[in-house]
Amino acid sequence: MSEKAARESWLGRLRPDWYLLLIVSMVVIASVAPARGAAAPAFDLATKIAIGLVFFLHGARLPREAVIGGLMHWRLHLVVLGATFGLFPILCLGITALPDWITPRALAGGIVFLGCLPSTIQSSIGFTAIGRGNVAAAVAAASASNLLGVLLTPVLVSLTLHAKGAMNPHTVEAIVLQLLAPFIAGQVLRRWIGHWVSGNAAWLSKIDRGSILLVVYTAFSGAVVGGVWHRIGALDLVRLLILCGVLLGLVLAATWGVARALRFATEDEIAIVFCGSKKSLASGVPMAGVLFPGAAAGVALLPLMVFHQIQLMACAVIAQRYANRGHAKRQDTAVEIG
Repeated sequence: MSEKAARESWLGRLRPDWYLLLIVSMVVIASVAPARGAAAPAFDLATKIAIGLVFFLHGARLPREAVIGGLMHWRLHLVVLGATFGLFPILCLGITALPDWITPRALAGGIVFLGCLPSTIQSSIGFTAIGRGNVAAAVAAASASNLLGVLLTPVLVSLTLHAKGAMNPHTVEAIVLQLLAPFIAGQVLRRWIGHWVSGNAAWLSKIDRGSILLVVYTAFSGAVVGGVWHRIGALDLVRLLILCGVLLGLVLAATWGVARALRFATEDEIAIVFCGSKKSLASGVPMAGVLFPGAAAGVALLPLMVFHQIQLMACAVIAQRYANRGHAKRQDTAVEIG
């Protein structure tokens, strides 16, 4: 790939994700025309059904073979899971402990929620492939993260936000009925419907993403009716942007440093960096709808939405640097052989 083509490739990835723009548009629509009155219960019911559908499709898509096979590379997966469910929550709790002029109090719960989420699947694997890393390990690590996230994220949110009443019997029931039961059903039925799901991935993805848009609209409708924009201003969003950038930088540095310290191969290092530094928007949106009450769910999603775009932009640049380094190394090897 020429230098110009490489530059155009990663610059293209710096553009805002079109799907994230759709999600932001749901926030705008909910801010202008929120679901209220008699319409609110109907949207709440539709949202519960949508959340169940999203996790059913998650369960039907995740290949158990990849997760089980990838467990053989246990050192790599321990590092990724340690970053995702250990380092991230600790750093996010640290951010919320900072003075009020640094961390907006209204967004503290959302920042902690961000830290408890699983890694992404598609972008983790995609960036690992672009950087010429261990794609098989990335598939296994990202799949295992999402599989465990269905269980670990609610537990971590409960532990970290316990003082604020994040978990109660109704929440436990919602987790079981809206997250675990559909996910397990998808895994059980994967034996019979997995091939059909893979063959119809294009339009099923539209249903999946459309469900998430509905969840975002309903969550922000509750937040707007509850007066979210009276509590969160432009300065709060600027501070959130800076905090998310710092958070991502710390995790990227930590995953890179640990991979080097433990003497992982470069291909494994790439998988660790990209799988251990991501947070899933696809899992986070429906989980917020279950773990937080109506108005709080919309506020809890703001840090995730900001972090998601920053992680895409930063990792696009890093993936291209890894790819260029690998290309230069192959050229040097060819010269030596010649």
